[in-house]
Amino acid sequence: MSRYWTEVLAIATLACLYTCSLGANISYDSNAIIINGERRIILSGSIHYPRSTVEMWPDIIQKAKDGGLDAIESYIFWDRHEPQRRKYDFSGNLDFVKFFKLVQEAGLYAVLRIGPYVCAEWTYGGFPLWLHNLPGVQLRTDNEVYKNEMQTFTTKIVNMCKEASLFASQGGPIIIAQIENEYGNIMGPYGAAGKSYIQWCAKMAVSQNIGVPWIMCQQSDAPQPMINTCNGFYCDNFTPNNPKSPKMFTENWTGWFKNWGGKHPFRTAEDVAFSVARFFQSGGVFNNYYMYHGGTNFGRTAGGPYITTSYDYNAPLDEYGNFNQPKWGHLKDLHAALKLGEKILTTGNRTSKQYGNNVYLTTYTNANDGSTFCFLSNSDGSHDANVDLQQDGKYFVPAWSVSILENCNKEVYNTAKVNAQTSIMVKKQVGSSRHHKRLSWVWAPEAIKDTLIGRGRFKADLLLDQKQTAADSSDYLWYMTSVNMNGKSSSLENVTLRVRTQGHVLHAFVNRKFVGSQWGTDGKYSFVLEKPVSLKPGTNIITLLSATVGLANYGSFFDLVPVGIVGGPIELIGANSTWNISTNQWSYKVGLNGEANQLYNPNRAHLRRWKATQNVPVGRLMTWYKTTFKSPSGTDPVVVDLQGMGKGQAWVNGKSIGRYWPSFNADTNGCSDSCDYRGGYFSEKCVTNCGNPTQRWYHVPRSFLKNDGNTLILFEEFGGNPLNVSFQTVTVGTVCGNAYEGHELDLSCQGGQTISEIKFASYGDPQGKCGSFRKGSWEASSSFSVVENACIGRESCSVSVSSATFGTSNLGSVNGRLAVEAVC
Repeated sequence: MSRYWTEVLAIATLACLYTCSLGANISYDSNAIIINGERRIILSGSIHYPRSTVEMWPDIIQKAKDGGLDAIESYIFWDRHEPQRRKYDFSGNLDFVKFFKLVQEAGLYAVLRIGPYVCAEWTYGGFPLWLHNLPGVQLRTDNEVYKNEMQTFTTKIVNMCKEASLFASQGGPIIIAQIENEYGNIMGPYGAAGKSYIQWCAKMAVSQNIGVPWIMCQQSDAPQPMINTCNGFYCDNFTPNNPKSPKMFTENWTGWFKNWGGKHPFRTAEDVAFSVARFFQSGGVFNNYYMYHGGTNFGRTAGGPYITTSYDYNAPLDEYGNFNQPKWGHLKDLHAALKLGEKILTTGNRTSKQYGNNVYLTTYTNANDGSTFCFLSNSDGSHDANVDLQQDGKYFVPAWSVSILENCNKEVYNTAKVNAQTSIMVKKQVGSSRHHKRLSWVWAPEAIKDTLIGRGRFKADLLLDQKQTAADSSDYLWYMTSVNMNGKSSSLENVTLRVRTQGHVLHAFVNRKFVGSQWGTDGKYSFVLEKPVSLKPGTNIITLLSATVGLANYGSFFDLVPVGIVGGPIELIGANSTWNISTNQWSYKVGLNGEANQLYNPNRAHLRRWKATQNVPVGRLMTWYKTTFKSPSGTDPVVVDLQGMGKGQAWVNGKSIGRYWPSFNADTNGCSDSCDYRGGYFSEKCVTNCGNPTQRWYHVPRSFLKNDGNTLILFEEFGGNPLNVSFQTVTVGTVCGNAYEGHELDLSCQGGQTISEIKFASYGDPQGKCGSFRKGSWEASSSFSVVENACIGRESCSVSVSSATFGTSNLGSVNGRLAVEAVC
């Protein structure tokens, strides 16, 4: 980054610190967010505090600031803060007050999204399950029971913010707050009650008197003074419902989430930058990246259903807090370019002129001094453009890109021209492979004898909804009944057990014998399990274990989506008869015995439960495994490789690192080696990881670890093999740069690593991409030597991309490009 751009960001940071220390007046018009009279565009990023650890927060926030952000945005997660009615938890990584204080200490603003419905691919949309079970409640509509609870929680959060002086009007970092969330997308089926509910939300929010503006996202009929805002991959065509409101992009989706059994989404840095530049070209004032750091769905917080434990989101900072390059760096350069024009963008008049198909020049002009700032865009998905702006120069604008022109005559940035490095991350085995030895395991069977004989905790004469019954205390609910059969034993041997379930996973046992399992696939979470069973004359015990994999978090009436074997039917089908046992008396038990006895807690005395046998059983249903390990040295993020395991949950030193399901592979079709950034993005475009486990590696935050004597405990539901489980660290393996004439090519390793080898270097017109660069039609003979001298043995290096650097001035006005691949 140039010295000028660095100074611009430093001044902006000082301005934030100054206003935050004194208390700020926050207002707005159609062109700016106005902070104490200073007209601003705001660049923000979503970082959800419970998806990382307290120890990670400072580093993540600092990297967001270094990336050129002005603000950090986060939801508030009602279910975590009020897991039981009127019993609150704001400890550890739920201490949102501390999180926002750290944001302020870093010199950044904050955006508070109270919701309290959050979606966020979070289980049950962030609602606590006790709310669902309140008599007479209907969620997200004009219902007094729900509104009373929503207002109570909202007021609780607002009062905590006021007590900590977090609102900008008090000298805090919060400059904007949000009530509700994307309700306009799904409000139609709620009818008149939905419309009156949204009016109530606005009035309730205003009554909180927080001293900063309120927003509603995806709510075209948001009542005044709510500012309605836009979410999506692109929001350049969005127009607020009030001409005096700023144009705000509250969720610019930097990638997409992953589902178990799904591929890995990938959104290019070029396309995200294109979306942002087009937004500001069309009068945008506020852009927030969702996500800037996605993090991890610890415990059972992942929603969906079937949202993975990793919430990486292909964000500028990866799940572990590493730079996701080139996305982080390319957006950093974009932010610096936009800040060059901030004064003109927030005060100038905007005009546009077309230059051929899909090519537009948008000029912002300051009426006082005539200064200008321009965006030259080409929204064609396949054709590049050469544009002659006469006295302001000639410009090459690649397809699906935007050039930013300072003073309308100097290109300072183009969204398709990536100068930031590409980092290829690698996972390194803890210890050298030469000295690596497998972990030593002990094991314990999940005690299921009581349920196999039908012994539950309570009974009902119908099939209950699992969500309502388990109330988020466990993923598991046992359904048990007995059936008396008459007749000859031969007629009972060819019987089919048929169970219709609303999802998500089902295990069946008959007369203490396991008869089979099934789970939803391809987004179809309800299914029918059919298994042959052998019955006997007299009493037969049917035992069914239903498992959820995150509760629904989005849609109209999503809170009413049934889960488990609710309603059935459950049938026994013989050659001549069918017995519907749905209305039998059923015994129920919530959860596992191992959960109730806290087998996952190494501090509990369970020595007699663990078995140390010579051969640890593998492929065994319902089994607990335990091992100990040393904390990996260094500071690189730690992951555990669970390849070989089936499905379950993992704990490190008693803390859940989330559900695992490495046996669920993505489909083998639909991926390609290349990704064309051009043309509109959608979540299935440019997917990767076909044919592989959706998630193989699971984040183990270093703050969960001790220097020695760490414990990993796995509950294996399906049957897996722990013998190949290992711990690894995540670091940069290869870095690539691809910089254009007149720019600097910057390369950097991390974690104290240095550049050990230059695998490719070419100044000229190199072809290909990182990992497959090749020489073009010409190159400077000094390419390798210049780069090696600048970079070998250093943690980072910088090379000026110019003919003078590489001794090719004799070639005249030919502009070169430098491509480098280096090993850390």
